[in-house]
Amino acid sequence: MTIQVTHTHGEDITVRSGGVELLRYVYRPDPDAFEARKPYIHPLRTLGGQRVSGYRPSDHRWHKGLQMTASHLSGQNFWGGNSYVHGEGYLPLPERVGSMRHDSFPVLAVEDDRFTLAEELTWMANGGQEWAREERGITVHSVDEEAGAWALDWSIRLTNLREEPLRFGSPTTAGREMAGYTGLQWRGPRDFTGGTVFGPGDPARQENGLMGTRGPWLAYTAEHDDVDAHSTLVFAHAPEGEEGSAVHASHWFVRAEPIPTVAFSWAFFDEFALEPGESFAYRYRLVVADGAWDRDRVGAHLKALTW
Repeated sequence: MTIQVTHTHGEDITVRSGGVELLRYVYRPDPDAFEARKPYIHPLRTLGGQRVSGYRPSDHRWHKGLQMTASHLSGQNFWGGNSYVHGEGYLPLPERVGSMRHDSFPVLAVEDDRFTLAEELTWMANGGQEWAREERGITVHSVDEEAGAWALDWSIRLTNLREEPLRFGSPTTAGREMAGYTGLQWRGPRDFTGGTVFGPGDPARQENGLMGTRGPWLAYTAEHDDVDAHSTLVFAHAPEGEEGSAVHASHWFVRAEPIPTVAFSWAFFDEFALEPGESFAYRYRLVVADGAWDRDRVGAHLKALTW
């Protein structure tokens, strides 16, 4: 199927196929600095038009669709909202909340069945200091009407601009058990609460059994309110992420209760440092599908896609 793209300069980029708005990439940041102003994708929809992302839910106003985050970065919070402090819990510390500034789009390319975006951003500490330069890539591809699915690839290359190491962590590295969220994060809509989570391994391991584990992919499926429909999202690491060539091993942060969320956590259990002038890179894939897919269907679909 063909892809159509609309760019509202200074605001957002909308990608459509078959008359359905598949996603909107919003790069004009929301106004509240406490929510860690940065670009994000929302809404995110299936080919059938079902919305599969949440935006500013009442429990976490800083959760916005699909977004890049860093919950604990050298004392700053690029996730947004309250910051975890060991022994004191989550505290509103606005002086810790950073932001990601959109700088430019070196590439905006549309083919019949593919859209590619390259973006340059600057990660800024709360006081305005430039801490890191990011080269981001987003590609929409493999729009398959017969399968009822399409794919989104998200890449990041981050370079330390400081004269000292950038230290990446999470609430778990700060002392809270099994709260290792950071990295690329998806927040689901309210009706995805209580959905089904599974990976390629033991069928008995779902949600809590997958929290903090490693694996090539993880799927989340749920039934919508209002309409008689299910949707499935599949989160997958690029091959190099599983082969050990990434700067630090990633683990799944996943919850179906009390909120629906998945993150590719790059610092779940242990901190890692990025030295001055050095860079790291990750690549991720998200398959957005109509219907309640099972393990075999997910595995077969991922195998048919190339990186």
